[in-house]
Amino acid sequence: MHLEKFSGGSLPRDFYLQDTIEVARQLIGKELVYQSPGQGTLSGIIVETEAYLGNQDPACHSFNNRFTPRTQTMFKLGGHSYVYFIYGMYHCFNVVTMAEGVPEAVLIRALEPSRGIEQMQLQARPGLKAHQLLNGPGKLCKAMGLNREHDGWDLCQSRLFIREATGLDHRQPTIETSPRVGIDSAGDAALWPLRFFWSSHPSLSPVRFL
Repeated sequence: MHLEKFSGGSLPRDFYLQDTIEVARQLIGKELVYQSPGQGTLSGIIVETEAYLGNQDPACHSFNNRFTPRTQTMFKLGGHSYVYFIYGMYHCFNVVTMAEGVPEAVLIRALEPSRGIEQMQLQARPGLKAHQLLNGPGKLCKAMGLNREHDGWDLCQSRLFIREATGLDHRQPTIETSPRVGIDSAGDAALWPLRFFWSSHPSLSPVRFL
């Protein structure tokens, strides 16, 4: 399977060591790339993220420094992937942020398909239009073939990485914020404006307050 060569590489480690909220905001418009040996190059432009603030955030898996077999990846140095399984059905792809031992992360909620669209259509649920392939955290993992095997990968040194979008993909998004999705049980944290999204983009996840 042919794997596309990119003129620009992955984002540097320092990008992921910034404040988690800034990482979540700055990821909008970047390109998530998976160079799969079996499926070729699959990628999408990030259009929606959510920040999760570790020890101080009741909505975060690592709240109160909770360290479990699932959350241990969140304690890695910023720039690693954190992929978890939810509801017995879906995988969710996150980017670990901050210094080692500070368990914070950014959930990638939606992408605009960029490369490998035909292959992603084969892997996605049937009948989806292109802008629907990656418009939700579970859907993007299914279409891109991401699962627990990809948990803990170094996004700075692997076939799974995030890069600056270039050429036709390089656009300046208008970024808006809102509360995060599906965390009503997190008390006041459910109202924190930690969801970042490309305003009016057709590939946003279908949530009620858009």
